[in-house]
Amino acid sequence: MKKSIISQIILLSLLFAAPDSLVYRVPIEGTIDLGLPPFIERSLKAAAEEGAIAVIFDIDTLGGRVDAATQIKDAILDSPILTVAFINRRAISAGALISLSCDKIYMTRGATIGAATAVDMQGQKGSEKVISYMREEMASTAESTGRNVEIAKGMVDEELSFTHLVVNGDSVEVLDLEGRKEGKLITLTTELAKKYKIADGDAETFDKLLAELGLEGAIVKSTKANWSETIVRFLTNPVVASLLMTFGFLGILFELQQPGWGVSGTIGAVCLALALGAGYIAELASATDFLIIFVGLLLLLIEMIVIPGFGLAGIGGIILVVFGLYRLLLPDIPVGEEVTDMAMFGLTIGIVGGLVGMILLFKLMTKTKFWKKLATPDVQDHERGYDTSLGLEDMIGQEGVTESDLHPSGWVTLGDKRIFVVSEGTFIEDGEKVKIIKVDGNRVVVRKIKK
Repeated sequence: MKKSIISQIILLSLLFAAPDSLVYRVPIEGTIDLGLPPFIERSLKAAAEEGAIAVIFDIDTLGGRVDAATQIKDAILDSPILTVAFINRRAISAGALISLSCDKIYMTRGATIGAATAVDMQGQKGSEKVISYMREEMASTAESTGRNVEIAKGMVDEELSFTHLVVNGDSVEVLDLEGRKEGKLITLTTELAKKYKIADGDAETFDKLLAELGLEGAIVKSTKANWSETIVRFLTNPVVASLLMTFGFLGILFELQQPGWGVSGTIGAVCLALALGAGYIAELASATDFLIIFVGLLLLLIEMIVIPGFGLAGIGGIILVVFGLYRLLLPDIPVGEEVTDMAMFGLTIGIVGGLVGMILLFKLMTKTKFWKKLATPDVQDHERGYDTSLGLEDMIGQEGVTESDLHPSGWVTLGDKRIFVVSEGTFIEDGEKVKIIKVDGNRVVVRKIKK
């Protein structure tokens, strides 16, 4: 209520605002993901530093991640500036939570707000633990901005029902809300939102909204995500994040199989740095997650550098890294079994897909000229005067005596030379006479001379 009273005072001051007052216009469109909160926080901070009189969020979203929406909600509630949600067609699910956190809500004709129950990626309703969390988040947000708490709860939980609501201090019988019945979620049209004081008014265009707020002559500054925020949104995409973490883990694992530090270890380290860095910026990775992964990587490094072979340290490191990556896929809010199952499924698919992809990529790279130059930069070929042969080609046809049994390999004396040979596949005893019939590089083939 305190923020609501302050917003009323600010709104009254708008009537006396100077013609060159600054208004920030911030879009919230598409899916709400973990890359969006840093953009909203930056916009609110910039608006406060430049002395903006209001921040208007141009909202058109079907929802997204609840943890991202709660971060945005907290940033809006903490802002000292007047915040306005301009619902330009729809604010569904997580979008409804963001809208309720604003001081004022205006909607276009035919717009909707509500349907904020928590669902998983398959569209199934979340567990009671998740529903309870989201229900109270909506209720507390509506309470802090002076809106009807019962309607906010009804947007999340279809098991709630009511017959009357308190509007402007009066008890009003509700007959036109389908969501008032048990088994139905509340979604409000523009007219119903205005009737039950969820929305403060309607405006079909942004210019008409400015007129409603008394800011016709204000300077409007539109913001958009910068390149770094766009990259963070890309890297925190569930598919991209899973692949990055998988390639990072596999790269480190492959590095353990070879001496020193090479290409696979570097690729793995870069992928892990991108995944963890983006997770930290988006507040998806906690200090505990980082600590678990760090300890796991430390054990892997000890196994690779200090301890020969592959033992308990390496196995423990792999388990800790995988567990840390799994935790990174879980939001920092209460979740049910369906979310943890999805996280485990995503990590498994990511590891399998990353392994297959790395094998295919390796096979393709080994066929390129660049890889051959990188792997063997100074090949000692026959054309450049190098040869692996012992120079025995001119001895074909010469005879010697075996110094050991040939089954099928052993030693033969030819004059003053002692060479290692193989028979044609037959067993030849020590002291037998043999004849050189073929020389192929270092491979000398002999045949027993019949008496």
